[in-house]
Amino acid sequence: MPERKRNATDKTQATDASHPSPQFPPSHAEGFIPPHGGYEKLFSYPKTQIIYDATIRFCDRFINPKSRTHDQMVQAARSGNKNIAEGSRISGTSKEAEIKLTNVARASLEELLGDYQDYLRQHSQKLWDKNSKEALYVRKLGKKDNLSYEDFREFIETRPAEVVANILICLIHQTNYLLDQQLRRLEQDFLKEGGLRERMTRARLAARAKQPPWRPA
Repeated sequence: MPERKRNATDKTQATDASHPSPQFPPSHAEGFIPPHGGYEKLFSYPKTQIIYDATIRFCDRFINPKSRTHDQMVQAARSGNKNIAEGSRISGTSKEAEIKLTNVARASLEELLGDYQDYLRQHSQKLWDKNSKEALYVRKLGKKDNLSYEDFREFIETRPAEVVANILICLIHQTNYLLDQQLRRLEQDFLKEGGLRERMTRARLAARAKQPPWRPA
């Protein structure tokens, strides 16, 4: 699989990825609703889609569909994906909500990580060392451009449970790292720019400053 060229460290890219390019022309910056959305451009988002799709396949293959664990794992994977999208869309009017929803996504993936680790332990299966050749291969694959479920389909749908669970564990670790960086960036942006009310106040003051002075008739 070809790997994209990288001229920066993973940490720098993760931070940059949490702040997608504006989708509006520069003149929009004069208003109080900032550019928002663009969650598809986040490095974390496609990984959560893969985790969600792969978790459905894993649970259908290896977990009793009538069990509570099946439903909980699927819902945790869904939450990790959908809350990123919802937080990105709502960020135009509420940075606080964006931070909260992104943190919910992060917490859901942490719960899902525990479920996969529990599965391996309860079935006496091996957890890959983070520096094993298998884990390193998955991490390298996870850096591929335009990553999608198709890059993992053969592994997820044909390999035994131990392999599939370990692949998902590697992907969740990667995604959690990106989300941690994303949350730090959102915190910095909030401290620098404030929330909606502060932006509204600044925009209103700027609009008043542009108005011609009132003169009596």
